[in-house]
Amino acid sequence: MRLREIVFGAARAAAVRAAARLGVADALGETPATAEELATALGTEPQPLRRLLRALACDGVFSETADGCFAHTEMSRLLREDAPGSLRYIALWCTEPWTWQAWPLLDQAVRSGSHVFDSLYGKDFFSYLHDDAEESAEVFDKAMTASSRQSAADVADLLDLTGIGHVADVGGGQGQVLAALLERHPGLRGTLLDLPKVVAGADPRLRPGGALADRAALVPGDVRRGIPVDADLYLIKNILEWDDDSTRRTLRNVVAAARPGARVVVVENLVDDSPSMRFTTAMDLLLLLNVGGRKHTRESLVARMAEAGLEVADVQPVNAYLHAFHGTVAAPRPVAGTTTG
Repeated sequence: MRLREIVFGAARAAAVRAAARLGVADALGETPATAEELATALGTEPQPLRRLLRALACDGVFSETADGCFAHTEMSRLLREDAPGSLRYIALWCTEPWTWQAWPLLDQAVRSGSHVFDSLYGKDFFSYLHDDAEESAEVFDKAMTASSRQSAADVADLLDLTGIGHVADVGGGQGQVLAALLERHPGLRGTLLDLPKVVAGADPRLRPGGALADRAALVPGDVRRGIPVDADLYLIKNILEWDDDSTRRTLRNVVAAARPGARVVVVENLVDDSPSMRFTTAMDLLLLLNVGGRKHTRESLVARMAEAGLEVADVQPVNAYLHAFHGTVAAPRPVAGTTTG
């Protein structure tokens, strides 16, 4: 029976996506409602909606009462757009139309060890998003913002910034984590580095006129090509999951830009040593499909950092989903045959 349920996993994912797109969780208040009442509010047919809710209730997303009404559960509330820690856009992102085209080709990706996206759409994943899938790109941005907002406070709580005057958020998206750090530490300066389109949509607190703008610099650029920032601490969060070449180049660029002794903190999901393995191992396979990337193990990420010239001192859990790898830029080794002093 368990295997039968697993092979019908697409139905579960599709049901969550349908509920998120229809806005079922937003329409349902704290009082249980019938499928007919919800259908009137949502503009749907009542019987198909009842079938959808029944399927979701089997997995604890909504619950069905003895009198045939439907009520919220802890999980269904997370599909509300206004919920603290809302997962609505994460649910939509993980079930975007392109994912349904890519998953059936997983065997090809396993055989080749590389992504299948170019063969599907004739271009790389991010070019497709920006050129041909405007709605999906918007969902991606909102999902990443929601994810960063939820983890930003956890990262800010974790990091000891004693002696740190300037933090560079490398590939930091809209800068949610950087904004949280600047709010937490009034004497801190920060730089957000990401692609031009991404930086243009940075957190309003960081943009000109924002509450943190006088201590924030917004620098457009590609972290895989160079890091034009001199900082005391470089923060790299959830971007070392592209292909191995991009990961190596990004880490090398950080080390090349940093002074010896500068701190580098890498924050990533892991496929081992984590309570969230079911989620991260699934994301690991999706990364293989769309960009040829992967989620790291503790060992593989430490190895990549050491290879780039970082000395990893500690690995700490940030929350149930993330780990922080604390590194330091190693001092250059003396050239053979030279002396110091």
